[in-house]
Amino acid sequence: MTRQELKNFICEIYDIIPDYPWLKYPGYEVFRHSDSKKWFAVIMDIPKAKLGINEDGNISVVNLKCDTIMVNDVLSEKGIYPAYHMNKAYWVTAALDGSAEDETIKMLTRISYRLTEKKARNKRSII
Repeated sequence: MTRQELKNFICEIYDIIPDYPWLKYPGYEVFRHSDSKKWFAVIMDIPKAKLGINEDGNISVVNLKCDTIMVNDVLSEKGIYPAYHMNKAYWVTAALDGSAEDETIKMLTRISYRLTEKKARNKRSII
């Protein structure tokens, strides 16, 4: 999956467009819930070396929140890495260079969206 394909997927499924919170990093795109403004995906270009890839140059990636129970299993998949610049217990980084399976990225995006949704408050009934 490419960067543009993921952006199209997020726009089609969730009707959300990215925002660009850092002027210093114009290629960093943040996808947020419209109500809570919580992030569920951050697309960026980073040096390959930051992921342990022994090559020069940059790579497009996406950070996605993941269920803590799934993190270790997901990290065994090709193109999925410990989170770049996020809490590695809760987030993973997926390469957007075709190495990670498209369906894996879509699944992780759906999970990230659900995990970051605004939680409904429990209302106590007054008797």
